[in-house]
Formats: sequence, structure tokens, C-alpha cells
Amino acid sequence: MFDRLLAAGAALLLGACTVVGVRSGTEEPAFEVLGSQAGLEFRRYGPRRAAETVVAGEEAAARNEGFSRLARYIFGGNVGSSRIAMTAPVAQEGQRIAMTAPVAQAASGEGHVIRFFLPAALRDPPAPLDPRVRIAEVPAETVAVLRFSGVPDPDRVAEARARLMAALGGTPWAAAGEPVGWFYDPPWTIPALRRNEVAVAVAPRG
Repeated sequence: MFDRLLAAGAALLLGACTVVGVRSGTEEPAFEVLGSQAGLEFRRYGPRRAAETVVAGEEAAARNEGFSRLARYIFGGNVGSSRIAMTAPVAQEGQRIAMTAPVAQAASGEGHVIRFFLPAALRDPPAPLDPRVRIAEVPAETVAVLRFSGVPDPDRVAEARARLMAALGGTPWAAAGEPVGWFYDPPWTIPALRRNEVAVAVAPRG
């Protein structure tokens, strides 16, 4: 009984932390900070894996649908993973996949590409059961990043992208792709404490 109460209390505490923007235990892809300029941070990411899906339609709705598809993959919709009831202790057969941050969104010719970056220790990700979800190899890249808070509705994200590209013009770096959105917090986090970022791959100006 004590173990169950302890587990329930830990879950409630973790949920409460995410309300105020505390991301305890959530893995993020490793990166090296190369410097800061004009309100931007320049980072170098190594190669990483992601589960991704392409969703057509309006930006916010596509993000929600893509998140749902990828969450189903993370929480058991994959080859070799069982469905796990929320009890203590937890017994599991198959592979458990940890949640990571951020969720990434970018536009493509087919729609919006939504990604969950997978934990670095997960060397052999299980195959998705949903054919709309695939495992992608994301190459190493240098990016310029602009951080912003609030609810990441399409207008706010578009404004952040515009600010990112304008600020980049005053740096030694040039855009080498299109800006993407990175979202770190669940919807119930207080808007002012939410961590959102827009990022664009960059290369030194020639």
C-alpha cells in the first residue's frame, strides 16, 4: 500500500511540475552551444533518431494529430511492446520507450512533419504498427535557435520564425534550410512558463 501511495504521489508531483514548466527527467538531444548573438543561440547537434509522421491540414491541428500518432507509438503501438496498465509495480514485456523533448514540427510538400526525438540509448527502435509513422535518421547539424514562451499558436510561431530569420541577418551565419518549431511542454503548462523554440539549420556565410 505504501509503495502505491508513493508511486501515486510521485506521478502527481511530476504532473504538477510540468504545469509550472519543470521538466524533471525528460531527456533532450545532446548539443554543444557554439555561442550567442542577436538574441539567438547557435548549437551543434550530432546525429539522432526520431519517430516522425506527416500530417496534412492546418498547423495547430496537424501538430495535435501528429502528436497523437507518435504518442501511440511511444506508449505501445509498436512491434514487441505490450500495453501497460498504470499500476505499481509495473511489469512489462517488450521495449519501453522514454519520453523526450522537444516535439518538432516542420512544413513539407506533403504537409507538416511532426517528430519525437528518441532516447540516445535506444539503439534499435521497434517498428511502428501505424504505417503513417516511421523511424528517421536525423543528420548532424548546426542550428540557430530563438526561444519564446506562450501558447505556440500558428501566429505566434510565425512571428517567432520571422524574428529568427531577421536576427540571423546580423550574424556570420546564413540559413541553410527552412525554420522548424520545437515544443517542450504539455498543453497544461502555464503559458508564460512554456518553452518553445524555432530553429533553422545554418552554415557560415561565404
